[in-house]
Amino acid sequence: MALAVCLLFDDRSERLVRELWSRLESAGIATLATHTHGRHQPHLSYAVLRAWDLDRVRESLAALPPARPWPMSFHGTLAFPRGRAALAPAVTADLALRQWRIATALAATGAELHRNYESGEWVPHVAVATRAQGDQLVTVVKAISDALPLTVRVDRAALIDSATGQTWDLPHIP
Repeated sequence: MALAVCLLFDDRSERLVRELWSRLESAGIATLATHTHGRHQPHLSYAVLRAWDLDRVRESLAALPPARPWPMSFHGTLAFPRGRAALAPAVTADLALRQWRIATALAATGAELHRNYESGEWVPHVAVATRAQGDQLVTVVKAISDALPLTVRVDRAALIDSATGQTWDLPHIP
């Protein structure tokens, strides 16, 4: 079980990512559309927590400076261990600073960050394939490349329990 601090996208952007998931599912490649509980939303995680106090986490995030909605551009594919593949966003200095602030604020609450979201370890991404094996990665990379360049609009943020899909909207984009 994990709790993620997620950037979420406007309806048009969410539809574009879901269409990419659908193309891959049609090719027999598992995506977040069918992963675990099947309630996943297209998102970019600022942080993933392995242990937390929900009230302290929400309080800490509410105290961070707000961001206005913004466009996020993707220009490539990332391949991770165990067949995971993702859209690779352009990383602005502001995005990196916001992630650092969030990770620092969460650590101060006593929350345990997943090691890949600690300072200096974060690789921003929007998950696409969850278990692409060997030659399936060629299909995943081609599908992503065919959709690029892609620009989405970040318009809100939420805490999401990855085990259940339960979502707590945040009062602003941290």
